[in-house]
Amino acid sequence: ELVLKVRIQNPNLKENDFIEIELDRQELTYKELLRVSCCELGINPEHVQKIRKLPNTLLRKDKDVARLQDFQELELVLTACDRSFLFRAPALPEQGGYNKKASELTY
Repeated sequence: ELVLKVRIQNPNLKENDFIEIELDRQELTYKELLRVSCCELGINPEHVQKIRKLPNTLLRKDKDVARLQDFQELELVLTACDRSFLFRAPALPEQGGYNKKASELTY
């Protein structure tokens, strides 16, 4: 197995930790790297614009992936609209904190 460190590229996050993924050395292809990375990070592969080997190298093809070594750091760069959606905080319901039924309970 080849062990790689991957994360989603987002300079706005205070903490943007890497996770480790394992790839079968017999299947070192760009498609397999994309599939496993997206599965582990919980994102749709269609939302990935590019894969960057840090600090500044773009991965484009199977030969690029075949040259990777254990524990190299990769970033998935998402399309602009998907990036904002992915990191948007969930909206809270528009109801107040007052619970009328609870206030009417008697003990």
